[in-house]
Amino acid sequence: MLAIRLDNETEKRLNDLAQVTNRSKSYYIREAIHRFLNEQEDILIALTRIENKEGKLLSTEELWEKLGWSEKDE
Repeated sequence: MLAIRLDNETEKRLNDLAQVTNRSKSYYIREAIHRFLNEQEDILIALTRIENKEGKLLSTEELWEKLGWSEKDE
C-alpha cells in the first residue's frame, strides 16, 4: 500500500477529473506512475545505448559524427 500527499490544487484537479470521467483517483495515479516509469526506463536505455566502449557518454557532436549526420540534416 502506498500513501501520497498532494498539494490542494493537484488534489482538486484529480478529484474533478475522476468525477467527470467516472474513474477512480487511484486509476489516474496508477496510470501516471506507470507512464512515468516507462519514460524513465526508456531514458536509461537510451543513455546506456549511447555510451561508447569506454563507458563515457558521447558528446552531441560525437554522436552525430558516429551516425553520419551533419547539422545540415536538421
